[in-house]
This record gives sequence, C-alpha cells and structure tokens, in this order.
Amino acid sequence: MERITATYYIETPFEVAKAAAVLAGEQSSGTFVAVPNETEELKQRFAARVESIEHLETVTEPAIPGANSKDGKYHRAIVKVSWSIENFGFNLPVMISTLQGNLYEITQFTGLKLMDIDLPESYGNHYSGAKFGIEGCRKLTNVYDRPLIGTIIKPSIGMSPEQTAEIVKTLAEAGIDFVKDDELMGSAANSSFENRLNAVMKVVNDCADKTGKKIMYAFNITGEVDEMQDRYEKIVNAGGTCAMISINSVGLSATKKICDNGALAIHAHRNGWGMMTRHPLLGIDFKAYQKIWRLAGVDQLHVNGIQNKFWETDDSVVNSIESLKTPFYQHKNILPVVSSGQWGGQAFETYRRTQTTDLLYMAGGGIMAHPMGAASGVTALQQAWKATVDGLTLEEARSQYVEFDKAAEKFGK
Repeated sequence: MERITATYYIETPFEVAKAAAVLAGEQSSGTFVAVPNETEELKQRFAARVESIEHLETVTEPAIPGANSKDGKYHRAIVKVSWSIENFGFNLPVMISTLQGNLYEITQFTGLKLMDIDLPESYGNHYSGAKFGIEGCRKLTNVYDRPLIGTIIKPSIGMSPEQTAEIVKTLAEAGIDFVKDDELMGSAANSSFENRLNAVMKVVNDCADKTGKKIMYAFNITGEVDEMQDRYEKIVNAGGTCAMISINSVGLSATKKICDNGALAIHAHRNGWGMMTRHPLLGIDFKAYQKIWRLAGVDQLHVNGIQNKFWETDDSVVNSIESLKTPFYQHKNILPVVSSGQWGGQAFETYRRTQTTDLLYMAGGGIMAHPMGAASGVTALQQAWKATVDGLTLEEARSQYVEFDKAAEKFGK
C-alpha cells in the first residue's frame, strides 16, 4: 500500500531511536502498554514505521517542558516516520490527527515540529486542489506580468458599510487590483455582512462598468459552516469573485467544504499562524502547512512579507514563497499573499530574493496612510514594482516617481 511520510525535527532526553519508536507507536497501533489485540499481523499492516534518523546537536537545556534528562543532555534529530494510507484513507482531518495529534503531548519529547509531508500520487488524483490558483486569479483581475496590488480595509473594524464602500471607490478609481476585509471584520454591529456586501459590490460593479476593470474584493465569510455557505452564495449572486476565510479558525473541513463550491477564489488568511510555528521546536513548518491547505483547495495563502512588522525572518518568508512556487501534483499553483507592514520599499528586496511577480502584494497602512492619500498609495506601490522589475534601485525610483518618493519619505524611516 502507498505510504505517507512525515519529517519531524525533535528533541529528546532519551535515546533518539527509542523516542522515535514511541512516536510511531503512539500515533498508530500502539499505546503506553502492550495490549492483547496488537498482533504482529496487525502491526505489519497498520503500525507506523521509523524510516530514518539523522542525529543533530546535543544541548543542555530543553526547548520546551517534558521529561527531565538524567545526564543533563537533550538530543536533537530529524526523524522520518511513515504510515500506510490504509490507516486513514482520503480523510484529511484524520490524517492530521495522525501526523500531529497527541505527539506534542508525549513526555519523551522536549521539542517536536512537523517539517514536511511526502504524500503519495493517489492524493494528487483524489484531491483537485485550487480551482483558480495564480492564473485564475490573474484572469479574474486582468493583471499579468506584475504582482496583484492589494490592500486591507483600515480601520479594521468600526466603519459603516457606506464608509467602507467610499474607500473602495477611491481605491478602485486609482486602479487597485484587490481589496479585502480585515480578518477582524465579519458582521459587526454597525456593519452587517449583507449591508457591507451590497454597498461594496455596487461600487465594484459600477467601476467595472465604467472602466472595464473589476477589482477582486475578498469578503470575510469566516463563521459557522452554514453561515459561511450562505455568505458565499450571496457573494456569487452579487457578482463577487472572492471570499476570505480565516483557515485556522474554521478548520480544515469547513475550508474544504467552501473551496469545493468552486465559484469564488478563496483567500486563505492564516491568522493564528504564530502560535503554530513561532517556536523553532514546536508546531508545524510552512512547508508542511501549505501542502495541507493546497489539498483543501485554497487559491491564495498568506506568507508574511520581507522586513515585516511581525517576528518572522526574511529567510522564512522567502522559503514560504519558494514552497508555494514548487509544483504540487498536477494542481494549480496558488498565489502567495505578501503582507504585514509592507510599502513599496520592500518590493526591491522581495523581487531580488524571490525573482517572481506571481504575488498578491498587500499594503494596508502602506496605501491607506500615504501622505498624498490612498489613491497615491496605490500608485506608489505600482511604481515600486515597475521600478524593481525594470532594474532600478530604490533611490533611482524615488527620483523618477513622485508618489513613491513621498511614500519613501514617510515609511522609509
């Protein structure tokens, strides 16, 4: 039978091979004590296997709480463990329960992180992946040969539908490609989902009629599954092209259920990501994380940004973008969403390090707080990306473009 292999970065005060065996047993046919029905035949078919162990360094302080070391040493290693797909079939939630589940609670580990997942060919056939992906999102926005330029409605919450729609009008007239609700905005006391949808889509559709360009607005449909489905259908009926989901909040099954509809591009917001990965020896690495959500069918996924306002390093952001550029079965590649404290100045380093324009490049305050107004904020971001692709330096771009120069004056400090 086909097998799924998971790669873990572990730390343990015990012999690494014994700790790895505990991992394999706990997450398949075994438990803390031998039981009568765990026969050799059963283990042969359903038990997880430790495929390889690569010993790394030994340290004297544990990364996280766990069993105490008798000799004061904690051993780190890369461990690969495999499972037959007979254990869970094509059931993503049970697969995740198997690959992660109770592992983080096992006392033998003072550190454990899921780094990667190798999935069999049958998964690529069973799951169709993104319905739109990069090319579909480009077609919906009619943007080619450069990043999609986007922003987030700010203030995140508190504005009326009419105020939101007025901002969208300004942005649309300035030529923006993408606008989204903030993840904090679902259906607030002064801005119900339906009222905001109607106000915003009137502006979007009116601007499309006048200019021929229809911006993509990602309405936040995060909620209970039935509520999400209802909101999804309302967006479709209003002529919208995108829905946003806080994927860590609603979970894998709910996200896949919405993705399976296939009529809207799905903007996957990963808020809550930090609690899953910020510690270097706890949680899940983006390389593994993105595969799960690509199977679920999202079209756009956040990757943070260069010189961002959060904790994540530039190397980590670049690695995340590279992982989304990596082909995944025959599925469509999905659009990396660059965000978090961005303005046009980071475009130069982003392009230098990734050599791609297949991005949704998002700036909230970097557009909305531009000293010449939000419309100039859009222009400045467009200028920055044109300049970097044309081979200009940041200073050369400042001398050539007024709006970008003003942005650099404010945000470059």
